[in-house]
Amino acid sequence: MSRPPVFRPGRRGRNRSIGAAVAALVLTLAGTLLHRYLPSGDRAEAPARGSQQQRGEPYTLRGQVSDVADGDTLTLATAQGPRKIRLDSIDAPETDHGPGQPGQPFGEASRKHLASMVAGRRLSATCFESDQYDRHVCTLNLEDGSSANRAQVSSGYAWAYTARRGAYLRDREMTRLQKVAREARQGLWSQPGAIEPWKWRYDCWRQRQCG
Repeated sequence: MSRPPVFRPGRRGRNRSIGAAVAALVLTLAGTLLHRYLPSGDRAEAPARGSQQQRGEPYTLRGQVSDVADGDTLTLATAQGPRKIRLDSIDAPETDHGPGQPGQPFGEASRKHLASMVAGRRLSATCFESDQYDRHVCTLNLEDGSSANRAQVSSGYAWAYTARRGAYLRDREMTRLQKVAREARQGLWSQPGAIEPWKWRYDCWRQRQCG
């Protein structure tokens, strides 16, 4: 009985294997260096693996604000059903999320300030993308033509969202509005030691360092 043929990898196959191994090693080292040298707040805000942000042309949602979850998140009841809205370019102090995820000073005050402007009102939102939590990332337009996003920052109830070197900061005017609010000691700036929400989520919620 003849032996079955034995297929041996040629030189080209061996070169491909070596190349693949080298590429994998480079990717591993790059990931390690990124984790080591990227600031903690930036690591905390990196999208979860497997998440996708869908970007395209701006689009409009219209409806009644039916719920205000916190200072930068609300629900808009549209003709197509409820839509979760994440206010673009800002990050509000965190509210309490239960054990292990305590809220920040001014978290509830920020939510109430946003609710006082938008709760129950029929408004339009100019939206840009969906985030990894299936929320529409939008500018919420108020009746007078201004935006709830800017109002939150100028009143001192939210930060300009400068995490990840400004990757989330579509509206660059937010940094100027924050500077003015801070100098006037508005809202959260009325007390010293304000901590950026993205740092709070990482240091307190993940690392359990809430002091």
